Amino acid sequence: MNLSRLLFFIVAITFSTSIFAQRNFTEAADRDFEDQKYSVAVDKYKKAYSKVRDRDEKNRIRFQMAECYRLMNNPKRAVVYYKSLYKNDYYKQEPIILLHLGDMFKANQEYDEAIPVFEEFMKLRPDDPRGADGVKSCNVQKDIYAHPTNHQLQNLRDVNSREDDFAPSYASENFNDLIFTSNREGSTGKDNDEWTGMNFTDLYYTRQDRKGEWSTPDLIESEGKINTETNEGNSTMNSSFTTLYFTRCGNEKNKESGCHIYSSKRTGRTYSDPEILDLGGDSTSAIGHPTISEDGLMIVFAADFPQGYGGKDLWFAKRKTSSDEFGLAKNLGPTINTPEDELFPFLRGDTVLYFASNGQIGLGGLDIFKSKKTENGWDVPVNLGFPVNTNADDFAIVFNPEAQEEGFFSSNRKEYESERSKGGDDIWYFIVPPLEFTLAGVVKDDRTLQFIEGAEVAMVGSDGSSIVTQTNSIGRYEFTKEQFLPKTTYELAVSKDNYFSVKGSVTTVGVERSKDFERDFVLQPIPKKPIVLPEILYDLAKWDLKPQYQDSLQGLIKTLDENPTLVVELASHTDARDTDERNDILSQKRAQSVVDYLILRGIDPERLVAKGYGERVPRELTKNYYLNGVQILDSATVLTEEYINSLPNNEIREYAHQLNRRTEFTVLRNDFVPKEKIADVTAPKIDIVVNPEAEEHKVKLLKDEEGRFGVRCEVNGYPINVYLDQRLRQPVICLDDALKLLRDGAISKDDFAGDPSEVLANSTIQDNAVFLVEEVKIERNYITMFEVTVSHKLQKGFYLDTDTFSMIGKYKIDEESGFLIFE
Repeated sequence: MNLSRLLFFIVAITFSTSIFAQRNFTEAADRDFEDQKYSVAVDKYKKAYSKVRDRDEKNRIRFQMAECYRLMNNPKRAVVYYKSLYKNDYYKQEPIILLHLGDMFKANQEYDEAIPVFEEFMKLRPDDPRGADGVKSCNVQKDIYAHPTNHQLQNLRDVNSREDDFAPSYASENFNDLIFTSNREGSTGKDNDEWTGMNFTDLYYTRQDRKGEWSTPDLIESEGKINTETNEGNSTMNSSFTTLYFTRCGNEKNKESGCHIYSSKRTGRTYSDPEILDLGGDSTSAIGHPTISEDGLMIVFAADFPQGYGGKDLWFAKRKTSSDEFGLAKNLGPTINTPEDELFPFLRGDTVLYFASNGQIGLGGLDIFKSKKTENGWDVPVNLGFPVNTNADDFAIVFNPEAQEEGFFSSNRKEYESERSKGGDDIWYFIVPPLEFTLAGVVKDDRTLQFIEGAEVAMVGSDGSSIVTQTNSIGRYEFTKEQFLPKTTYELAVSKDNYFSVKGSVTTVGVERSKDFERDFVLQPIPKKPIVLPEILYDLAKWDLKPQYQDSLQGLIKTLDENPTLVVELASHTDARDTDERNDILSQKRAQSVVDYLILRGIDPERLVAKGYGERVPRELTKNYYLNGVQILDSATVLTEEYINSLPNNEIREYAHQLNRRTEFTVLRNDFVPKEKIADVTAPKIDIVVNPEAEEHKVKLLKDEEGRFGVRCEVNGYPINVYLDQRLRQPVICLDDALKLLRDGAISKDDFAGDPSEVLANSTIQDNAVFLVEEVKIERNYITMFEVTVSHKLQKGFYLDTDTFSMIGKYKIDEESGFLIFE
């Protein structure tokens, strides 16, 4: 931001003494700095720095140079000097260096660098809220950028120049005329502003024609009534557009003067002689940036009155009639004002206040905020978000009262999307079009990946709406903008005869930009063959459902919930040992234990049929199985008693018997009429123990280098050590161990998520790759079907988080005996 636009910052002090007569460059630079001639002061500081030998004085000069660049709004140059002062610990004498350095980092979007600087400031000045606010603003910026608003922006290139153009205000009841501030070539006055080294600012006028084209800007008048040889700008007009209020800063020789608000009557393009408004303060006060209520009886402005909260505050004053003088100014209070600067107020409908601040939580520099008027004052200000606000300076917003969300604001950003700035500060047009959303997608067959025609897609909204459509010949469904509305959450249900139904949800709540949502679905055909549940295994001659296998039923519960008309058979099988009669009884009890658990989880018992098949239906394998890294069982093998007895050793035979002890489900029919649901049953994990006789067994404890406990296990038949790490949220494995599992055949390319050609490229495994483990076996205990992440940062080992480890079974660690004991 070129600070010439903050006109009332300028306290113009002109002295007749020739600076060039000064031999002491430091004193001359300090004098110019105090006079706010920063562009002049910084050059003199550079000359003084080369002549000074005292270390402390050199640091002080560097600090002053940093301040000059900061106040000239050159954060990239300022940060260089602040960083050098930070490195040599000069900030301990001047802690404000930390605050300004953090702000400069923010202005350059270097948020990670800014946070530790703000934290250091908090240590030195714990009672100053600006340090904590700086940290908070760095943390919230990611969320603000990630959730842009629906504002559409356009640079007014026909109006803007290569210099500074800012602070537009409407100038007619047709709202197609603008008055704005600029220091472009052609401005009144021959001298340059010694604050910035640029022209002084004047008020300019432009008009938009019927084609939407803006006229070439011109001075609003050239008689010297409004525009003079000093700075004028930051104007507003009353609601009838008959009175202009604007800011002017004095510039008299040998006299200290400030900035004040003036008013001038307008007749056509002619203005009366301006009159100063008595709003308090004295001749040296900095007062400016007026905005007027619709009835003209209240003015809100910015000022540096000593009774404020720091920096420039927003104040207001009232009067009884439009011909009266304004009364005593009052501060808008600490909800609006901060220790930094609050500027450029704009009253919208007298009930909403917009303003710019570099003290409220924002993205860096000045951000625009809004606050609603309440009975007790003003609400907590709300950041307008991105793209109105950026890490640059964004300020001076005005709204067209005849449009819902349309107007102009100012910014010194370099670009936005395809729109590039033209100069320093530019005027930008904004509009917020109505939020419009659509939802579309395709439905495919999971087995063939072909599109499904005639699938029913039902959409139920949180607003009570309910709409049903069907997929077309290419499997596509659509919901229009009239059906898919803002600020609504929708539940989707997709169904088709002979397929399992699926559900999903989509929300437009919190989405601030129009968007075409896409949501695809894949339907699984209902198979005719039984489906083996994910490795629900049983100990020999036992029928109790182990806790670790209750989680294996969650997929079935989800399927039954999403397909309320299905009736299924739960079939349980035993191995071939023991008599047929005893195996029939045992398998029936096992099937019933699964049914009982599903009933506890809220599934209607009339939808469940328990059936024990004993040993009569041996399992047909659908994949290869490994033990100790060696393939022992082939896909398509039928595990008959004769085949198992032919296996080479007892360990493999026991493994095959274990695979035969299983539970499957089969869809019997799809015509169940659901009953009215009274309440969801959310039951804790309960052991359904028909046979409570449990046998404790022990596993020898291991310890890694950090003292974490572990045991020897088998991953898909491959032996490996696994450790418990309570800090983890999910299982992880080091790269070397993952590669061993892959090379020894315990896992394959098909077990990895994503494209195997990318995940397993260059004879390694990508960092953070995820693969599915079908089974981890610890003695007689199992855990099945869980995901493991490959971590390159992990030097060695395979680690489970607490939740996953607990799925193996109830256990306790006996450090004294050196055993992990399963109960």
